[in-house]
Amino acid sequence: QVQLVESGGGLVQPGGSLRLSCTASISIFSFNAAWYRQAPGQKREFVAGITLRGTTNYADSVKGRFTISRDNGNSQVYLQMNRMTPEDTAVYYCKLYQSPLRDYWGQGTQVTVSA
Repeated sequence: QVQLVESGGGLVQPGGSLRLSCTASISIFSFNAAWYRQAPGQKREFVAGITLRGTTNYADSVKGRFTISRDNGNSQVYLQMNRMTPEDTAVYYCKLYQSPLRDYWGQGTQVTVSA
């Protein structure tokens, strides 16, 4: 069974930074990866994605502040979050996918931005 484990969440002040990690129980070299987030009462939304070749894309709300990266050798995906605002508060989820019919999700990690 494929497992994804997110870590690195927590409480940070506005303007601060966090780095999320996602560790997979399988080799990720043939998978695309993405980070999503879900705030209370809101739908889950796309944050950032990285293809198996390393091409990245971002939601407009995080462009220029967040950076997604991957380490295939260690089966990890990262999300570096800088200049964070209270609007970034959410549960963050990691996703690996090859197609809409073959995707895997982590359990999520809470990120809270508050003074």
